[in-house]
Parts: sequence; C-alpha cells; structure tokens
Amino acid sequence: MNKARIARKSAAQSRSNVVESGKPRFLRLLGPGLITGAADDDPSGIATYAQAGAEFGFQLSWTLVLTYPLMVAIQAVSARIGRTTGQGIAGNIRLNYPKWILRTTVALLVMANICNIGADLGAMAEASRLLLPALPVWAYLIIFSSICTTGQIFLRHTRYVAILKWLTLFLLAYFATLCVVHVAWAEFFKGLVLPRFLPDKDFWLAVIAILGTTISPYLFFWQASQEVEDTKTEPVREPLRRQPSQGRDALTRIRLDTLIGMGVSNLVALAIMATAAATLHIKGAHHIASAAQAAEALRPIAGQFAFALFSIGIVGTGLLSVPVLAGSAAYAVGEAQSWPTGLSKKPAQAKAFYAAIAAATVVGAVANVLKISPIKALIWAAALNAVVAVPVMFLVMKIATNKKIMGPFRIERPWLFLGWLATGVMAVASIAFFLSLAMG
Repeated sequence: MNKARIARKSAAQSRSNVVESGKPRFLRLLGPGLITGAADDDPSGIATYAQAGAEFGFQLSWTLVLTYPLMVAIQAVSARIGRTTGQGIAGNIRLNYPKWILRTTVALLVMANICNIGADLGAMAEASRLLLPALPVWAYLIIFSSICTTGQIFLRHTRYVAILKWLTLFLLAYFATLCVVHVAWAEFFKGLVLPRFLPDKDFWLAVIAILGTTISPYLFFWQASQEVEDTKTEPVREPLRRQPSQGRDALTRIRLDTLIGMGVSNLVALAIMATAAATLHIKGAHHIASAAQAAEALRPIAGQFAFALFSIGIVGTGLLSVPVLAGSAAYAVGEAQSWPTGLSKKPAQAKAFYAAIAAATVVGAVANVLKISPIKALIWAAALNAVVAVPVMFLVMKIATNKKIMGPFRIERPWLFLGWLATGVMAVASIAFFLSLAMG
C-alpha cells in the first residue's frame, strides 16, 4: 500500500469516525444481516405465510422456530465468506470450481429471481390499487420498477443502504396488524411449541413452501456481496485474509447482525401467519393466491385499519425486496463474468452490472403485463429456488471449510453442524417438493 493510498484511507477514516460517532454503536453493527432478513419477507413470502395461516391456522407456526437456526447458520456462513475473501459467492465459485457449475448456478438463480421480482411487483401493484384505485396496474408497475432501479443506480451506496435500513420499518405494519385482530393465544403457543404432522399432501406442500421461502439462494448471494461492499466503502475494513487482526470484531458483528436480521424476519413471518390464522382461517377463507388477495380478504373480517396496514406492508417490503432480488442477480452475473461489480461503483464504472439490475427488474415487470398468473410465478420461483438452493448451500459449505480459500477463518464446529443440517433439510424438502408436483 503506497503512501497516497494510506493518506486517503486515513482521511476517509477520520470522516467516517465523525459521521459514525453520531450513531448508537448497536445500530452501526446492523447492516447486511438486517436488510437480508427484512428482504426475506417479500410480497411472495407474505403470500406463502398468509396461505399457510389461512389453510392450517396455527398448526404450522413451529416451522418458523425450526428454520431460524438454519437461516442464521447459512446466512452467517455466506457473510463470513464475503468478509474473509473479498469475493461474493459467485466470485468464489468462479475462482475454485468448473465453469459449468458456475454458469448453471448463476442461470438458475437469475431465472428464480426474475420470477420472484415479477410476483413481488405484481403484488405491490395490486395492493396499491386496493389503497388508491385511481391508477391502473401497469402505471404502478412502471412507478415501482423505476423507483427500485434508479435508487440502486444513482444513489451513493452508503445513502442507499441507509434507505434500505429505514424501509425495514415497514415490517412493523405486520406487528401492528396482529395487534388489532383477536388471537387465540393458547392455540398460537400450542402451534409454536408442539408440532403437529398431518398425513395430508397440502400440509407438507405448505411446510416445503415455508422452508423454500425462508431459506432462499438470493439471500446467500446478497449478504455475502454486501460484506464485500463494506470492505470497499468502510475505510478501515479489509478482507480478513488480508487483515486477520480484524477477524474477531468482524465475525462478532456478522453473528449479531445475522441473529437479529433473521430473528426479525421470522417474527414478521410469524405475525403474518398468526394474523391469517386468527382471521381468514376462522372465517373459512382457506385459499389465498397472492399477498394482495390476503389484504383484501382481511377487510370484511378484521376491518379497514388491518386491511390498510397489511396493504402498506406489502408495498413497503416490496420496495426493499425487489432491489435485493435484482441486485443479487446482478452480483452473481457480474462476478461470474469478472465485470466491475458493486453498488459502491458509479454507473460509468460498472455499466454492465447496473444494466443487469435494470434488466432483471424490467423483465419481472413485463411478466405482469403478459398476464402471467401470480400463483404460477410463485410456483415456478419456488421450483427454481428448490433446484438451486441445495447445490448452492453445498458449495457455500465446501468453500467455508476450505483452508486454501478461508485460511484461519474456516467455520468452527457449531456452524459446521448447523450449515450441513440446513443443507440436508433443504435437500429433503426439495425432493418432497418435486414428488408433490409429480403426484399433482
């Protein structure tokens, strides 16, 4: 590192310290993990949790207790890879595995993400129509697509990350909704701590859908890439292979950030499921095709206020999750192609990367204009996620345990156990998912 670079980093560190000193230390620790966890509760996920609650009441609440440690493990391992190597998931696959593995993984991820983007934008547009019916669906699609794309392209990375953190507050809408409906708390806690297993195909399909929604490949790619971004934008941070002395603090921050982020994610999912169970299930509304339909169904049962809160939550979470979906696809493609990649770069410095973000968002929006069924988009997204999740998790675990790649920061035994357990659970769920489709 030459003297000029040292001087620049020293000056940047001084500026950073001035800015950061005004924030509570706890809030400074939260970043990629919090945003990733919040993005997991996208409109497609809301539809999944609402459908589970509407059809089975509180009987599936235990699944969100089961998935929490598994989510924490695979997300923390993904973040650790990015922070240690200075490369995202796709970048590490490119450097250490055959090209066909890289290309297949990235292609499946991009297809699944585009299906999710389409479903999320469609749900946001429909929810907005319920709140403000003056504009047609296509107008809302253009508005939301433009907001999600231009924010990533034209805002500074640090400013954009701050906006994403503020958008996580929209998740509070689901806790507020739960507060205004009547919940049979004895039944709620019974479903939470005493799992019931029904010999029913739809029951197990719902279990698989919840697993696939909470543990999604795009989240692995996003959190790892954001850890890489932080080493570029934070003046004192370097990849741990380059600066091992930063390891203890960095890994502690990642662990806390991920524990809180995934905790928030599953608590919100639980609130959505409980709201649907306490209202829609009780009244016999057992089938929900989209998040917007869940909001509309709430209106006559739980009242206008609950309906409005639920709808606002759909729009707010979509504004957070669509950029994460498009961004994770662009990171994967950019790292696979060795493009200049990252939201910390200006558009002129990473034209192909930002073009990939725009393309993924536009294609997802166009899928709605072509009248592709939202429920079919969700099924295809779930199927593609099931295809890509297990091999990606396998690769993530292989990278995280490789001494050549990770050096002294290979994962320890608790993370090793939980990471492989998560991979095994997702493998079983994926096989069961495809068997259910075959028996369809």
